[in-house]
Order: sequence, then structure tokens, then C-alpha cells
Amino acid sequence: MRQSTTMLTIATPGQGMHEVTRQIASWLDGEGYDTGLLTIFCRHTSASLLIQENAAPAARRDVERYFARIAPESSDYEHDDEGPDDMPAHLRSALTQTQLSIPVIDGALALGTWQGIYLFEHRRRPHRRTLALHMLGE
Repeated sequence: MRQSTTMLTIATPGQGMHEVTRQIASWLDGEGYDTGLLTIFCRHTSASLLIQENAAPAARRDVERYFARIAPESSDYEHDDEGPDDMPAHLRSALTQTQLSIPVIDGALALGTWQGIYLFEHRRRPHRRTLALHMLGE
């Protein structure tokens, strides 16, 4: 049994779901594992992680619109230190996930046929987000 870690920096162009499957799989390929468990942790309170449909762009747009409805930008929030998208970003992050665990089987992420890993940026302006990756296996 061994373990590996890295920090992956993702530049987001702004709000929305940004697929990061390829960057994560590329790092994993270079580590030479056959089996194990990969943990991905988003180090931010206004962005999150999702495993979601990666074949139909309409599915991604529907998810984004859903979160815009349930946590809308508004002047009704007390916390608005960084603007009107500040508190909705925290709410959307609280309703999703900051950590994912994905099995690695035969050296590959054990994702389903239409599954992709997404960094869900909840802020309107571009950001540089950091994902901590931890692989435990052999």
C-alpha cells in the first residue's frame, strides 16, 4: 500500500460547471496505481465538486439553472462582503460537495459511462481554484 498527493490548480472563467476529469485522470495515470481510492477535496467555500452527466450539455445547463433558482443572487442576504454573488455561492457550496471519493480499478477512475468530475464555480468572476488530490492504493 502506498499513497500520493498533489494540488491541482484550476482556472475557472466564471460561474458554472467546469469538467476536470481529464486533469485528474492525467495525474492519476502518472502515479502508476492499479487499485485504490482517490479523494478529491475542493479547498474553497464558494466552489464545489460534482459527479455529473458529461455527454449532454443540456444536463449541465439544467443543473446550473436549478442552483440559480434555489440560491438566487439577492440584496436580502446579510453576508455580501464580496458582492451580490457572495452568499449565494456559499449556499450552493453547502448544498453540494467539497469532497469526492472515487474508486480506482485497473488503473482508471471507476466512473460510469456518462459521468464526469466537475468543479462547480459559484462566483461570477474568474478564479484560480485548488483541488487537493490524495490517492491511496497499490
